Amino acid sequence: MDSFAFDDVFDQERPQRGGRTKQAKRKWREIEALKDRQRLRKELQDIDMLGDISDSDFDF
Repeated sequence: MDSFAFDDVFDQERPQRGGRTKQAKRKWREIEALKDRQRLRKELQDIDMLGDISDSDFDF
């Protein structure tokens, strides 16, 4: 590789990565976690026939 071609490699601009996609993925993970908690809470309330479990008993 000639020296002039080698210098061009360093002068090229690198494409910017999208930071928005990481934020969007994080948001969806948070939403899915909330849905999982709600689903678990509902399942536990359905199992609890006597009503002994209250919302304050859940330690998420």
